[in-house]
Amino acid sequence: MTSVAQTSAAAAIAPSTLAKVPTVRPATDADDAFIEDLQAIAFGPGRFARTAFRIREQFPIDKSLSLVAEVEGTPCGSVWMTPISIGGINGYMLGPLATHPNFRKLGAGKLLAREVTKRTLARGEGQFVMLVGDRDYYCPLGWEPTVPGNIEFPGPVDPTRVLVFAEDKSLATTLSGKIGAFQQG
Repeated sequence: MTSVAQTSAAAAIAPSTLAKVPTVRPATDADDAFIEDLQAIAFGPGRFARTAFRIREQFPIDKSLSLVAEVEGTPCGSVWMTPISIGGINGYMLGPLATHPNFRKLGAGKLLAREVTKRTLARGEGQFVMLVGDRDYYCPLGWEPTVPGNIEFPGPVDPTRVLVFAEDKSLATTLSGKIGAFQQG
C-alpha cells in the first residue's frame, strides 16, 4: 500500500505529453511502484475485493507478459496476464488494464490489450485470452461475448461482461467450466 509520504510516480505524470503516440515495452521491476500507484488511481481501494483480484491471488501473473505503455519515455499505462485454465483448456486472463487519466483517449489501453494478447497467443501455450470488461471497448478489438454463466468464477462477476479472444472463434460459445490452474503440458 502506498503511503501519503511516498512520491507517487503515477500521480506525478505531466499532461503536457498528451499529443504524443504511446509505445509498449515489457514491464521491469523498476515499474512496480508506477503500476501499483496507477492501479490505485484507476480502480481505488475496492480493487482488492474484485473477483479478478482473487483469481490473481490464486494464480500469479506471468511477469514476462506484463507490459507498460509510454509516451516519450513516461509510463502511462500497464497490463498484466494471468495463466489460467477453464474446463481444462489453457488460456490467460487479461487485467488489470489501466491508463493514467492524463493519457486517456490516446489509444494506450487498446494498444496494450492488442499487444499483450498477440504476444500471449504467439507463445502457443494457451488457446484464449479472457477478460471481464466493457463490450463497447473490447469487442471492436476482437473479443467476443461468452455464454453467460458458462465460466465459473471464484466470486461474483457480471456474466454479460465476460469476453474471450481466440483464434478459434467458436471458443467464446463453447468455453465452459471452473477457472483453475494453468495445466502444465
